Amino acid sequence: MAVPKRKQSPSRTGMRRGQNSKYTVKNIVEDKKSGEYRLSHHIDLKTGFYKGRQVLDIEE
Repeated sequence: MAVPKRKQSPSRTGMRRGQNSKYTVKNIVEDKKSGEYRLSHHIDLKTGFYKGRQVLDIEE
């Protein structure tokens, strides 16, 4: 089994991890009703809608 000859430094570990994070995409979508940005598969807290249905009663 292959074993590393030396311990990898924290700097090198960070460099490797930095390459992985630059390709991640947030699940941010524009809401069709309000035009606000929100996370996909989440309730719009301003209007209370989810998938076109009223889920929360928002007191104004």
